Amino acid sequence: MVGTMEMIRKLLTLFIIVLPFVLAAESRGQSSAGDTVLVMPFENRTDMQEFNWVGESFALSVSELLRVPGLNVVTNAERKLLQQRLRMPLTSLPSLASSLRLSREAGATLLITGRYSITPAAEDTAAIIDVTVKIILVAEGRYLSEQIGNRQISRDIVLRDALGNLQSVQGQVAYQILYQRDKALPFSQNQLIESASKVPARAFEAYIKGLLSPAGELRENFLRNAVRLYSESNPESAYAEAALELGHLYLGQRKFNEAIDAFERVVSAHNQCRAAAKAGDRMLGCNDESFAEASFYIGTIQWERGNFEQALAVLRPLAEDLQLTTVYNTLGAIAVQASRAERRNEQNAAALLAEGIALLKTAADSSPDDASIRFNYGYTLFLQKNFIDAATQFRAAIEANPRDGEAFYLLAKSLQALKDESAAVVDDQARTFLSTANRYATLEREWQRSQTIPDIRMRVTQPRRSDFVSVVLRDRRNTVASQPRLSETDNLLAQAREHFKNGNDEEAMAVIRRILSGEPMNAESYLLLGKIHLRRGDREQAMSSFKTALFWDNRQIDAHIALGRIYFERGECLQVKNYAASALEIDPNYSDAISLGRQAERCSK
Repeated sequence: MVGTMEMIRKLLTLFIIVLPFVLAAESRGQSSAGDTVLVMPFENRTDMQEFNWVGESFALSVSELLRVPGLNVVTNAERKLLQQRLRMPLTSLPSLASSLRLSREAGATLLITGRYSITPAAEDTAAIIDVTVKIILVAEGRYLSEQIGNRQISRDIVLRDALGNLQSVQGQVAYQILYQRDKALPFSQNQLIESASKVPARAFEAYIKGLLSPAGELRENFLRNAVRLYSESNPESAYAEAALELGHLYLGQRKFNEAIDAFERVVSAHNQCRAAAKAGDRMLGCNDESFAEASFYIGTIQWERGNFEQALAVLRPLAEDLQLTTVYNTLGAIAVQASRAERRNEQNAAALLAEGIALLKTAADSSPDDASIRFNYGYTLFLQKNFIDAATQFRAAIEANPRDGEAFYLLAKSLQALKDESAAVVDDQARTFLSTANRYATLEREWQRSQTIPDIRMRVTQPRRSDFVSVVLRDRRNTVASQPRLSETDNLLAQAREHFKNGNDEEAMAVIRRILSGEPMNAESYLLLGKIHLRRGDREQAMSSFKTALFWDNRQIDAHIALGRIYFERGECLQVKNYAASALEIDPNYSDAISLGRQAERCSK
């Protein structure tokens, strides 16, 4: 009995000693480089509804500031789309339970919520904002905690400042969120505040109020004020976000001239950003998505007006840069319409038709189940008199929609040209489904007269604004992920790798500094930096760089292996085992990871 009690006492003592380390490891594992974060609008705890815009501005700005390598962010626009799909009103703040449900639907692992109160300005004092922010682990439904001594503490982010410094407060909030995930951030709080404070306060306030106002004169006035106030402080640039919203407002009102003017401000701001980055020999930090969206709608407006050449000029580079199925389909349809409208130059008409076929083939290959794209591709092949391939596409369109009278009609004409006996049966189907308003008779009368079908139009469903983020930009992200293209960063990284390979450490570090000056969260840059320090024998600096690389991208397998080998030299077997396990989880067939695993086995013995 005494022996049993003594054993229990020893086990309890061991548990008390080990518990803090287990909790610390749990705390470190609560958030990883694979986290996805969702930021909700903050709650206004005052009775002053005129300050409700502040809560929305936190959701917008903090979401943007958290978009760093290694952390996925549900954008503010995507969050609103998901709320609408789940029938959660945008005009009221969801409960915590609803916010957690929203987070799970979005695939978020971290939920950011907050509340604030405003103390109005008095005679001698400016208006004050008090903010409290919480980080919630979605899967567990509890607050993120950290190890303080022997205790796990859930620490709120609490800030107080002048309301005029709102963007600075938002930068501090974003920094504290990142800092609670990992203390070894490679940038300072001041750097993030600087990123948050690029828009003049009054322009920013007008922009947020415009977002919250119903479409109409009030929204227009707020957004125009935002654009004007920004231009007064930055005459050489434009407030792209406000201009984008203003463009869509005018587009919805079918004020095409005003819409194009607003969208062109977005394009101009993007081009100025790229030029400034190039002139300053720094990495790009320009909003490509706003540029893509503005360009897309300029092109579609020009198309709707019948300005085919202008539409093609805008959309061609967009298709080349973004490789979007939506843009390929639209651009292909425009090229075909431009070909049919070309009466004077047969060579130009043929070239436009060939361009349309190539673009629609790309769209069809990218989205083989889209019946509209199949129809468009088939129609274009039909116009080129490639009746065999056209018939294949029309059959696919009919399979997706068995009541598609126009597809039956064009298939019948293709089969007639091929002298296929089934043409008559297909033509009977076309008569059945085109009986309304004598549609079949109208098409047939023109066909018998001119052997053309001008009344059948290409099928292009223009995405609504609410669909653009969820459909077009997601299409872009998926395409970029599956077909990576070289960027300026990639080119510089290639240079740095080559310098390192050739033993030119100073040149490699100079290139890495260029990368980090514009993209301070680039994981591979820190990996290379760690390798240089390690080659120079500075293991502490090397470890710091490798850990920073893993913070921004936990799948940098060489960083895991390098850290494991350093700890093996130090005889810290538990660390060796952990890093070996991490490396083998990433790639169990990687020879260096297998080698580290063997070292871990020997070390533990």
